[in-house]
Amino acid sequence: MARSKGYEEQLEKAKDIVINSIGETMDLYGVNRSVGNLYGTMVFEQKSMTLDEMRYELQMSKPSMSAGVKRLQEFDGVKQEFIRGSRKQHFTAEKDFFTFFGNFFSQKWKREIKLNLEAIHKAEAILNPIIHSETATTEVKEEAYEVLEQIEHSKVYYDWLSTLSKALASGKIFDYFPIPDNNQD
Repeated sequence: MARSKGYEEQLEKAKDIVINSIGETMDLYGVNRSVGNLYGTMVFEQKSMTLDEMRYELQMSKPSMSAGVKRLQEFDGVKQEFIRGSRKQHFTAEKDFFTFFGNFFSQKWKREIKLNLEAIHKAEAILNPIIHSETATTEVKEEAYEVLEQIEHSKVYYDWLSTLSKALASGKIFDYFPIPDNNQD
């Protein structure tokens, strides 16, 4: 029995190492580390979890847990699950990292594209009148034109990123970068 307990402790330690790594990785990508730890914890659960179970497991407040779950739901990292006879909300994590990766990054890239294209359109609305002005100095017009050229060049990047984001969201990217077979030697 003592030997079995030692293995259980080692098993929990191994899971904690991976959970910590997931939390750290998500922090790199701008998601609070505690949300990453929550996701990592849920990945190893064999059943759905309630907010109370998550709170107990991670020793976090229920409002923090709820906010973390909502954040994970934004990119389909966690989904709510119906459990007949239970009044509590149950949640399960997306365990397929390829799906998680696709959801997470395609949504982040969509936000980047939207934010930057809106800024570009606002800047163009300011720059074009300067370039076509009869009263602006040649130096100001030339600099405005250079800024406009740089902006035009960045649109190519955002078009490319949009294509990449759509390919990732749809799974088409895996036609070009296939998911490795797990059974390879």
